[in-house]
Amino acid sequence: MSTAIRKFAAFSLRWGLTVIVAFVFLFPLYWIFISSVTPKSTLFATPIDYFPGSFTFQNYVDLFVKLGVGEMAYNTMLITFFSLVVSVIFGVAAAYAFARFPSKGLTLAYVLLLFSTLIPGIITARPLYDFMRAVKLIDTISGLTILYASALLPFSVLVLHNFIKQIPISIEEAAEVDGANFFQILFRIVLPLMKPAVATISIINYITSLNEMFTPLFFSYRIKVLSVGITLVPRESSFELPWDMISTMGWFIIFPIIVFVLIFEKNIMEGIMAGGVKQ
Repeated sequence: MSTAIRKFAAFSLRWGLTVIVAFVFLFPLYWIFISSVTPKSTLFATPIDYFPGSFTFQNYVDLFVKLGVGEMAYNTMLITFFSLVVSVIFGVAAAYAFARFPSKGLTLAYVLLLFSTLIPGIITARPLYDFMRAVKLIDTISGLTILYASALLPFSVLVLHNFIKQIPISIEEAAEVDGANFFQILFRIVLPLMKPAVATISIINYITSLNEMFTPLFFSYRIKVLSVGITLVPRESSFELPWDMISTMGWFIIFPIIVFVLIFEKNIMEGIMAGGVKQ
């Protein structure tokens, strides 16, 4: 087999697999969007029309008017933003302490922090609810932010800790010899090197916060977020699900994630590929 044929075969195989994988991941997104803008009368037509000829945005209008999606989106973004900021700030601080100041006490704290992720949330829900009610944080933005951030912290610390361990400590020692203090080393030396990891953690935490459903459902009655809103879509009867409205609500949740990932795609790849620095 000639070199040209082998190159063409490799090219065809590579792009063929790329198209298949892209189709598997993108078709569900396409179908959710098409279901949200297809008139209900033609949504369940037989045979299935994958390229409908008529579109309507009435479902979006109905959700804004009847369900208050605008307020849900505002609450979701507010809670997600503050929980993201809190989890990243405390995650960086904790990860740096665990990585650079090893001791028996900190090692035990690190192990307990990671062990907390193994406990199902449903087990700690009742005592946590009693505590949050005692401090008057039930059904508040600040209470939900604390709960979101506390759930995001263990994974954030794990990833950031492993990343910091790969940064040569000799860089910080050299900066200390040159007269840099602790805060100058942390903010001018370590944090710039951690940018890919911080960006990756931010993206993962952002997606996790948007998808979180149990926490706002259990700890809040008045404050509604988008993930809970999908359960509040009005039904015509108890025997029929309004898939057009559910698809519309799903698109409200998916679209911010798509935009966020597209904007920070480069940082995701840098975070995945980071860690090649050696002593």
